[in-house]
Amino acid sequence: MSDKALGIRAAQLRRAAGLSQAELAGTKLSPSYISLLEAGKRTPSLDVVQYLAARLGCEPAELLGTEPEAGTEDLELELRYAEMTALNGEPEAALAAYEQVQGTVDREERPALWLAAESGIAHTLERLGRLEEAVARFEGLRTAAARSPDFVAGLPIVVALCRCYRELGDLSHAIAVAEEAVEELDRLDLAPTRLGVELLSTLVGIHCERGDLHRAGYLAAKAIEQAGRVSDRKALGAALWNASVTMHRSGRTADAIGLIEQALAIYAEGDDARALARLRNAYAAVLLEFEEPDVALAERLLTQSASALSDVGSDIDVAYCETALARVALRSRRPEDCVEHAERALGLLGPGHRLQSARTLLVLAAARIFQGEHTAAREAYERSALMLEASEAGRQAASAWAELAEILEASGQPERAIWAYRQGMRCMGQQSRILPKVSVPYGE
Repeated sequence: MSDKALGIRAAQLRRAAGLSQAELAGTKLSPSYISLLEAGKRTPSLDVVQYLAARLGCEPAELLGTEPEAGTEDLELELRYAEMTALNGEPEAALAAYEQVQGTVDREERPALWLAAESGIAHTLERLGRLEEAVARFEGLRTAAARSPDFVAGLPIVVALCRCYRELGDLSHAIAVAEEAVEELDRLDLAPTRLGVELLSTLVGIHCERGDLHRAGYLAAKAIEQAGRVSDRKALGAALWNASVTMHRSGRTADAIGLIEQALAIYAEGDDARALARLRNAYAAVLLEFEEPDVALAERLLTQSASALSDVGSDIDVAYCETALARVALRSRRPEDCVEHAERALGLLGPGHRLQSARTLLVLAAARIFQGEHTAAREAYERSALMLEASEAGRQAASAWAELAEILEASGQPERAIWAYRQGMRCMGQQSRILPKVSVPYGE
């Protein structure tokens, strides 16, 4: 339950009890706090939830909108509170709350409750950028889900696991896990579901990262077709979002804009502020790729995103936005601002998010060229290209090596330029058989 949903629930129960905001506040709280709470602008502690429930004459679980099983009331309440804290953009507090639940419950006696806490821990670790730890948790959950007769119910774990592998740059593993799940869904021949569409959309994005645009395009069309057969509008939004990425990577930027605008309209109907902000980031990124980009609109979108993500996003979400703002600054010929945004993004990303770090380094390198700092630019390009290559993002790596080659050639280093061009060719699966080999030590 989000702050907004909790506030609405509190207001409904207060009116049903015939209490004013001042009467509900009692001696411990203020009427202004109750007003802010009902407006969805305050996150109450567990103690405050229990106090309000007592004032309203209901169980805390009723206020939080859950119905615990007999004998599990306290633990269910703590779990619900952890979920609410996570939704409200407080991952550190949520992680502590989930761990408290898991440390209290006996896995053998209450496996469902233990697994719910484990899932919460895994998702929170992902939000915190602790991807290796999140992967270990998600892999355990995937193994547990495989024993369940309800295959579809385990798909959120598969999707989350693929996201983590993608961010870590392990695209092969991400694709293998997702494709296995897609094949199983096809074998079961089930009716399309929101979770199935989400899985397909995730796989589209991973294939785009790897450069397999044909497979991505096929899966994008399949996702959109299935999304049209389910009632969940968000599923269609996710499918359109990832289809737009495929079109953009294929050079069909105008078509990509049309799809992403449809996705934006769908997400704007819902209450997922984080997803909407991330989609605005994606929209701004596409706008900046036009020959004559609408830089002003892109910057407005990113400013909106930054404001929203400061409340509901993780450090990683903010890092993506900072990278996009760096691109805006670069297009606006403000290299100093670009460097500031890019370095801030790299600091937030840390060592785990290799793909996004590589993309941010490319922007930083371009800014260094504007500043005339060619050595720093070459270093950033080389780091980026190597990270992309290690992630099997072949097309992106090849592009990075090609840009580095141009810098080296312009700097009067033709032998190193040939070396960089060859690195790019190798990323695309091509090997030169004509030019003599040039051996250039890395970092020279």
